[in-house]
Amino acid sequence: MNLLFLVHRVPYPPDKGDRIRTFHLLKYLARHAAIHVACLADEPVGEEVVAALGRLCKRVAVVPLGRWARWARGLASLAGGSTVTEGAFRSPALERILRDWTKQTRFDIALASASSMVPYLRSAALRDVPAVIDLIDVDSQKWFDYAHSRRGPLAWLYRTEGRRLRRLERDLPTWARGVILVSEGEAELYRTFGAPGPVYAVTNGVDLDYFHFQPEASEPACVFVGALDYLPNVEGACWFCEEVWPVLHRRRPQARFYLVGRRPTPAVQRLAGRPGVELVGQVPDVRPYLGRAAVAVVPLRIARGVQNKVLEALAMGKATVASPESLAGLRARPGTHLLAASSASEWVEAVDRLLDDEPLRRQLGAAGRRYVEEHHCWDRCLETLGPILGLSAANGAAGPAAGAALLTAEGPK
Repeated sequence: MNLLFLVHRVPYPPDKGDRIRTFHLLKYLARHAAIHVACLADEPVGEEVVAALGRLCKRVAVVPLGRWARWARGLASLAGGSTVTEGAFRSPALERILRDWTKQTRFDIALASASSMVPYLRSAALRDVPAVIDLIDVDSQKWFDYAHSRRGPLAWLYRTEGRRLRRLERDLPTWARGVILVSEGEAELYRTFGAPGPVYAVTNGVDLDYFHFQPEASEPACVFVGALDYLPNVEGACWFCEEVWPVLHRRRPQARFYLVGRRPTPAVQRLAGRPGVELVGQVPDVRPYLGRAAVAVVPLRIARGVQNKVLEALAMGKATVASPESLAGLRARPGTHLLAASSASEWVEAVDRLLDDEPLRRQLGAAGRRYVEEHHCWDRCLETLGPILGLSAANGAAGPAAGAALLTAEGPK
């Protein structure tokens, strides 16, 4: 089978939320079909990245999105009554590539990752190809959540984006073969407003070999891992540093709080001036920082779907404290696999308790590792994906790529 996989961001390396999911979907699909990947890039992409994708795919096209052109198209789309998302992810270069590909190849199925890629499925080139959309999260609800956390023009913009995106999401089951969400909770939310049709939950896994169980840490420290230019992460890290960490640090002047992640915003950079807070920034491997800290914290107050940062901490046997919002997409039980905290006082007491109680840290760490082994092994998580896409075990892998290329608006490079 020839499967077209449309991705809004290059699915390699698997070093952040959506990339982790799309990369493991790609690995799974490559065992069952000939995969043709067309994706957009919002940052420089090296030839080694395209080569890595090419080892899994029949054909690869990576199309850069110009920063200023992207926002100009997004604003034009907003002014025209559509979503900023639709405009920001529209690429005439990718549209041309898809027209060329459909002339050369008959696609049996198309899979689009995220609502931003849906307009390509409705183009003349792909309109007759059966389609499945992996929404991952209910993005419209994310924008509504953002709106609740802001005031003024930003709140209006976020609310408008949410309303218009929900209109797009609502109609998907009327023409798509299926809609996929990352958790049963997200799927249930989608069913409350979506048109009748097949809606599935396909949850995320965690790389259990890479994030292997670590012995007990020797440092009385907390760690937060996540992209530090992503609004929920920024808001959560700032809230923790303002409301929770000062109390903990007064109790434990020797304790440290490590912020690990790419592209810290100015607001995050300012946190480094607080006592005991260390901004590590982007690192090639987050495991040493998870391993050395006694406690992993996930203080998100805005969260959708499944938080990979929780799965990764649990996979390493790390005693973890997470907000209820961070756990909504998981079946992990507070008090058994980790601790949950909502208010600042609950956070202080939960983290303080873990820093004092090594046996409890070990107990939660072992239980957390068992939980992800049972519920978040990638192969088991993706077992239902093949039937949704019409793939069977008889379908073979694609073999080496027929043509992997890094593309610009002008053509191959």
